[in-house]
Amino acid sequence: MLRPSILLALGALATAAVACAPASDTSTATGTAGPTPSASATCAKDQLKLVKPGTLTIATDKPAYEPWFKDDKPANGQGFESAVAYAVASKLGFANGEVTWSTVPFNSAFAPGQKQFDFDVNQVSITAARAKAVDFSKGYYTVKQAVITLNGSKFASATSLAGLKDAKIGVQVGTTALQAVKDVIQPAAEPNVYNEQIDAVSALKNKQVDALVVDLPTAFYVTAAQVEGSKIVGQFGTASGTPEEFGLVFQKGSPLVSCVDQAIGELSASGELAQIESRWLGSAAGAPELK
Repeated sequence: MLRPSILLALGALATAAVACAPASDTSTATGTAGPTPSASATCAKDQLKLVKPGTLTIATDKPAYEPWFKDDKPANGQGFESAVAYAVASKLGFANGEVTWSTVPFNSAFAPGQKQFDFDVNQVSITAARAKAVDFSKGYYTVKQAVITLNGSKFASATSLAGLKDAKIGVQVGTTALQAVKDVIQPAAEPNVYNEQIDAVSALKNKQVDALVVDLPTAFYVTAAQVEGSKIVGQFGTASGTPEEFGLVFQKGSPLVSCVDQAIGELSASGELAQIESRWLGSAAGAPELK
């Protein structure tokens, strides 16, 4: 995802918590189950090479925006990325009080140089260019596309992709969103294509288009900060191309990557990761699935 300049903002046990908040906070993503250490000896907690021995240091930007975090408090276990972070920590064997959060600006997370965190979670898309300077975990979130309209629009109440067939859609040139519009929505009229995203946003503001399609992370930003009186109609997946994924960021060469990949794999296989996504990035966050 290309974060807007002013924003920047997963089973071994079926009963494991989807995400846990620190012991001092009684509010959690879905429960307060304890940590479930990896069965792999090489990933045993006491063998992990950490920035601070005995403590898992996780970084993110500040402010930490919703729905990725809640109340600008990454340590409360609330919000998609906080929930993912605590789920991974639990799989690595860390109790809630053994997780420490640090503040790292978005661009600094994947810049070259020494890192003072074990991993960073901050909606960082996995790209070949960034992977030259840092290591990434396997993806913990596959970015979906979202449809935005103005409140009161006849398309604001659409509950399916078919309900958007007659909408005049605005989208930025060269984006996965444009291809998704053509492949998935397949509107009756050709979409209005703009060179810059801000132009597509302005077109929606000025009612030159009925709807705007952008990636879901951007959609949360557009509706919260750029277009007053707008709403996310829903989200949908792409039908072709290489999906954009968010990955946890590590110091280049970090031996922790394989252990975190194992944790994410377990969380994905058990369905816990999907539960976290559904809770924090689905209907409850104002972005129902469009089919």
